[in-house]
Amino acid sequence: MAPDPNSASGSGTTREETSVKVPSKDPKKRDEKKDEDLSDEDLALKQQLELYVERVQDPDPGLQKVALESMRQEIRTSTSSMTSVPKPLKFLRPHYGTLKSYYETMADSDLKKYLADILSVLALTMSAEGERESLKYRLLGSEGDIGSWGHEYVRNLAGECAEEYAKRQGEETSIDDLMELVTQIVAFHMKVEDLDLLIDHVDKTNFKRTCLYLTSAARYLPGPDDMLVLDIAYMIYLKYEEYSNALQIALFLDNLQYVKQVFTVCDDMLRKKQFCYIVARHGITFELDDEVAADDEDREALQEIINNTKLSEGYLTLARDIEVMEPKSPEDIYKAHLLDGRASAGASVDSARQNLAATFVNAFVNAGFGQDKLMTVPSDPLSGGSSGNWLFKNKEHGKASAAASLGMILLWDVDSGLAQIDKYFHSNDNHVIAGALLGVGIVNCGIKNDCDPALALLGDYTDKEDSSIRIGAIMGLGIAYAGSQNEQIRYKLSPILSDAKAPLDVIAFTAISLGLICVGSCNEEVAQAIIFALMDRNDSELQEPLTRFLPLGLGLLYLGKQESVEATAEVSKTFNEKIRKYCDMTLLSCAFAGTGNVLKVQNLLGHCAQHLEKGETHQGPAVLGIAMVAMAEELGLEMAIRSLEHLLQYGEQNIRRAVPLALGLLCISNPKVNVMDTLSRLSHDADSEVAMAAVISLGLIGAGTNNARIAGMLRNLSSYYYKDASLLFCVRIAQGLVHLGKGLLTLNPYHSDRFLLSPMALAGLITMLHACLDMKAIILGKYHYVLYFLVLAMQPRMLMTVDENLKPLSVPVRVGQAVDVVGQAGRPKTITGFQTHSTPVLLAAGDRAELATEKYIPLSPILEGFVILKENPEYREDH
Repeated sequence: MAPDPNSASGSGTTREETSVKVPSKDPKKRDEKKDEDLSDEDLALKQQLELYVERVQDPDPGLQKVALESMRQEIRTSTSSMTSVPKPLKFLRPHYGTLKSYYETMADSDLKKYLADILSVLALTMSAEGERESLKYRLLGSEGDIGSWGHEYVRNLAGECAEEYAKRQGEETSIDDLMELVTQIVAFHMKVEDLDLLIDHVDKTNFKRTCLYLTSAARYLPGPDDMLVLDIAYMIYLKYEEYSNALQIALFLDNLQYVKQVFTVCDDMLRKKQFCYIVARHGITFELDDEVAADDEDREALQEIINNTKLSEGYLTLARDIEVMEPKSPEDIYKAHLLDGRASAGASVDSARQNLAATFVNAFVNAGFGQDKLMTVPSDPLSGGSSGNWLFKNKEHGKASAAASLGMILLWDVDSGLAQIDKYFHSNDNHVIAGALLGVGIVNCGIKNDCDPALALLGDYTDKEDSSIRIGAIMGLGIAYAGSQNEQIRYKLSPILSDAKAPLDVIAFTAISLGLICVGSCNEEVAQAIIFALMDRNDSELQEPLTRFLPLGLGLLYLGKQESVEATAEVSKTFNEKIRKYCDMTLLSCAFAGTGNVLKVQNLLGHCAQHLEKGETHQGPAVLGIAMVAMAEELGLEMAIRSLEHLLQYGEQNIRRAVPLALGLLCISNPKVNVMDTLSRLSHDADSEVAMAAVISLGLIGAGTNNARIAGMLRNLSSYYYKDASLLFCVRIAQGLVHLGKGLLTLNPYHSDRFLLSPMALAGLITMLHACLDMKAIILGKYHYVLYFLVLAMQPRMLMTVDENLKPLSVPVRVGQAVDVVGQAGRPKTITGFQTHSTPVLLAAGDRAELATEKYIPLSPILEGFVILKENPEYREDH
């Protein structure tokens, strides 16, 4: 039987054990015990240091000097782990008081300054909170090298400087001695309030790290600090001739003066060509003048790159390299043979709605390839005709989308495109002509040309009788000249807004086209024209689904321009209450799109939290607004996804319909698994509008990725919804998007390592998403061609390396997941899990490439799009 723990004998033993552990009261014995714990080496060091302390107090200055020198040497050479105090500091702690009081008795001399230096370092571990003794003795000590005392010491000094500075500012006493110290600290610590000082303190060894930190931190700073920080980074890059980086910042700031300055300051023609590729990818219109390139031939060569005339050629080179030139038919995409019997049986019926879906799928999949199996089939004498056959398998307005799809297939190839679309201009069917006009706009999307073929062809049709022809021409102009700020077109289109006879749909598309052409320009004349057009609408017109395009056109004028929208937002408060809030939300979300402004996200979430009557529509754009604002950086993006999950659970019906679209925008061409699962769940929602939005968004997040999981989901959905024509149409569109450009294109408006946001691309996306807020009336009605606004965001997701003559050059590159290395010490790897390929290569979302050879030097810091390589003169091949 076990002994009773409470019995006397049991408690007696424990009492004896505890009595052993009572510590000795005698301090001498305790010190001896401590000394016994030290190794021989440490004990020798301790005794040595105690001897130095005694010697420092010796009356002989010679001995004092040797002792101080030795002590100083010991402290400096001691290494320590991050978690423990260096041994010399530990052993000198008991003598801190002794040395301090001896210091007070010393006469002024170099030795006294020497001792002050040592006391300043000892104060690091000994000084009482708030005493700032480390700083006090530093200022009394010898000036100069603070770095040799170690990183922790400098960090501590920086903190004490800040406290002392605040105190002296309050007392209004001199801070000159402090500022001298600050300039020394800056060399080690780039955390500075007065950033203007920074330009003088960076050098060749650390300017890249400093600028990387500044550009990354700018995303999290409130305005106007963020712009100031980027300004400083721009100046530093210019100072060290890193012009490509400076150009990226100039484009981010949307400052054309800075862009011009980069071109003017740099005198290397090859580098200027690389700048042109960067500007062309961003999509802004930039006219070169004599200052940029004095020689006419050089200037033409540069302007040609900015005009994007070689984009089609580069894209087709990529396609040939990856061997995907073979045209694909919609059936190749649907893969109906993989499904069970019922769906494939239903699919064989030739319905106009299904043919329209096939038109879009065909256009998206073969975009830019110049050939397909429906529209560009060579005429076969036996069947008597060519692409006309497919055209007439579509009904009325379906023919417009079919004719326009030819523009998408011949995307970026202006000469060949215009020649092939020309035949439709002679049609007797107004819808075909409208489609041809839109097709001309699509072919010219993002390609600029001195002779303005799009304006020449479309200009005469904007005032025709037939409204579908007018819409085709107006939308074509909007797509072809997006972001160009072209005044000629502005004067042509603005009067349509005030035309009392013009039907609402023509006015709505005019507002969108003007918004696209003048995107982000804050143009007051266009803004006024759209405002008057909104005020002229009567109550019944304000209920129309297309009216939503008027506030959106107004919002696009202020895209990303933040506070500049305030005056217009005030005016919008005077609108009819049916449209007032809708306009307010649209303006707010456009103005702060891509800024990551947390306060605006909260504001928009506040509007979404209200439970309103059925008729309210303004919460849709508010939900999209959350995505538009938060898409700026990864952290905000993840938080927005979580907030949207909450809205799904608690929001009203009109909010739930917009949430999938917002998720689609947040993860565009970047299929995150959690978002994919949410959308998959919503694609079976009881509310068909929610299901449609979720299906379209599945297409958006997978756009151009060929993602097998999404493709499988959509195939299953096509079998699930085989009886529901509307939902099946949406599934087909999504299938086309996932295989966009056979997997070579992306819709992501961000480029250059997710640093720059292309305003035209974002404008095209949000126009299409606003249209999707009322699927039944717009996408499933007769305005399905708004899907072509997506062409503004389409870009090849490639890295194409070219030589000094701009001819493709194949080199090995490592492609892997990008790693954030901001503020990390040393030279950390910027990619992980890489594979080595030969260019041209495809880059998925979040991928980064780096050259795997030292034979060439890239002229762009970010390997994306077209990158010019020049031979490395120092490269020697190993034999």
